[in-house]
Amino acid sequence: MLLSLLTRKEKLKFLDLAMHMVSVDGEPTVVEQRLLNMMLAEVGDGIVSEYHFSLSKDLPGTIEFFNQASPAVRNIAYLNLLKVAMSDDFYNTLEHFFLENVREQFKIEDSKKKQLMTLVYSERDLRERAKRIVNH
Repeated sequence: MLLSLLTRKEKLKFLDLAMHMVSVDGEPTVVEQRLLNMMLAEVGDGIVSEYHFSLSKDLPGTIEFFNQASPAVRNIAYLNLLKVAMSDDFYNTLEHFFLENVREQFKIEDSKKKQLMTLVYSERDLRERAKRIVNH
């Protein structure tokens, strides 16, 4: 969501951050992998040809990169991390701690986190309503 607004480097750094998040509790689930593929499609063909799903060894460097970015860029990155974490029905404590650590380092207030989570829930609700309508 809104990943197309990021620069090329921000997109690549976001994908790295997302890989770290889905790997925090082991291998990415099928749902997480599908969502990562959708995000990869959203960032564009130029990024697709450059990016390979592998973890960088410099998570602190990636965090620091985003700390130097604008609040809007940090909010977009965090919004999409929330989306990945909430994509499957299993939101575990390791993901929670990872997200909270990122939120604190990105200096995202708890009130902003709640607003971003509301967006993710709204998108999920809209998708579910659309499925019900087209199937009945």
